Amino acid sequence: MNEEYSENPSMFRNHPIGFILAVLLVPVAIGILILMVWYLRCKSTLLEIRGNEIVLERGLLNKERTELNISSIRTVKISQSLGNRIFKVGTLAIYTAGDNPELKVEGMPRPEVFRELVKAGQASKA
Repeated sequence: MNEEYSENPSMFRNHPIGFILAVLLVPVAIGILILMVWYLRCKSTLLEIRGNEIVLERGLLNKERTELNISSIRTVKISQSLGNRIFKVGTLAIYTAGDNPELKVEGMPRPEVFRELVKAGQASKA
């Protein structure tokens, strides 16, 4: 399978102030715990585009896997604050049917690249 987009949520770029505060708390030892939990949460989430499917995997010990066919996607919504735009990260919400997103992932790097790949995939399948 051809992976065109394969990313984990970013730690620093998504929440730079929180990251700096956690680093400052390292001498108190609570910062190490915060950074470890945060790192594991980021690394346990993976969003990929494989061919004509979007795959979202979450979890370390227990895995939750969601697969969506690109042709069934109605809307890809990107939400970015000013800081997110500076660091090129954002929240991706993918809608297939209805008013609630099928997938929602925060802190994803290069969200505009993801949206363009989905649009290109829909155009080539049409």
